[in-house]
Amino acid sequence: AAGSCRRRRLAPLNEDNGRFLLLAALIAAYLSAGATVFSALESPSEAAAQLRWNRTLHNFSRIFNISLPELRAFLRSYEAAMAAGIRVDALRPRWDFTGAFYFVGTVVSTIGFGMTTPATVAGKVFLMIYGLFGCAGTILFFNLFLERIISLLAFIMKACYERQLRRSGLLPPNFRRESAVSGVGSLVGWKPSVYHVMLILGIFALTLSCCASAMYTAVEGWNYFDSFYYCFVTFSTIGFGDLVSSQSAAYRHEGLYRFGNFMFILMGVCCIYSLFNVISIVIKQILNWVLKKFECRCCPKCHKSSSRLSRRNAITPGARLRRHNIAVDADGQYDSDTEGRRLSGEMISMRELTASSKVSLAILQKQLSETANGYPRNVSINTRQNGFSAGVGALAIMNNRLAETSDSR
Repeated sequence: AAGSCRRRRLAPLNEDNGRFLLLAALIAAYLSAGATVFSALESPSEAAAQLRWNRTLHNFSRIFNISLPELRAFLRSYEAAMAAGIRVDALRPRWDFTGAFYFVGTVVSTIGFGMTTPATVAGKVFLMIYGLFGCAGTILFFNLFLERIISLLAFIMKACYERQLRRSGLLPPNFRRESAVSGVGSLVGWKPSVYHVMLILGIFALTLSCCASAMYTAVEGWNYFDSFYYCFVTFSTIGFGDLVSSQSAAYRHEGLYRFGNFMFILMGVCCIYSLFNVISIVIKQILNWVLKKFECRCCPKCHKSSSRLSRRNAITPGARLRRHNIAVDADGQYDSDTEGRRLSGEMISMRELTASSKVSLAILQKQLSETANGYPRNVSINTRQNGFSAGVGALAIMNNRLAETSDSR
């Protein structure tokens, strides 16, 4: 049993790879389940519609004495005209400046309705170059928006938390932030809950979608459910293109409506993007919980001996940091899946002792800097050399700013 435990520790499938493979398997199962449900729901309707269309086609050919090949050729020409943006009813021009601006907005945001596409070779080549930098810049904008909306929510939630502490008597009534910089770290060790942030973002996204749906119902003439469906498809950047706003030839108060449409789409995409990233953190926590259930328990003696050694060893880097009860700034948080777990419950080694000494020295320097300047400064404390170890992009932002992703959880 001990040999099998050693083989499992030496296996290349570490926790990160295990989480990745587990998520890939769950996504494959999720896709299969979704395909099964949609096939069961939509396939009968598709077959019935195809049967009705064939009946209508044969009746039209018989009544007007038109051969089926000629009729089908005419319908193919009509389909080509629809793909080029030509409709029976009068529509607004697709490639004037406002139409082209609407198009590039759907490109860089990856919505991609598909109702307008470049027809020339030069336009297609320019689209590939334009989309490369435009999509990258827009993703950066979404990440910066995520960082700021989380900071704003953290500030508001911290103010509510301090008010709750004052009411319960755990905080002095005369407590004030002496610093003009009211950052997230005014209360030591406190971070906003990822579940509270998810709830707030969900409520805001739902409210925004309801307001936008009311506008589309009144202006576009859609029913409210179709308008709400359009909001979700657009804000989530799925962009099927079966419903597209601002396509009629004329509207009442057209300039005001186009501005409102642009603002709703911009705020909706940013909000849903932030909500998706918070949900991804919750999914990651579920994966971590599942992986813990699959941990090696084939050798109870090893677990008992390691627990005895951890109790006997009074000085460990993790315990030293916990005894000091010092909260490191968001930019210096350990990754919850690797570093904190390696430093807890192990006999101390020279490498870990050196790392913990560096952490203690960095914390001391940070405290001296804060005392001298009178406000918390952003000091990045990281014991690892790998710059990508704390995560990249939106996931790193959420790990640094939300409580449930810290190594204390």
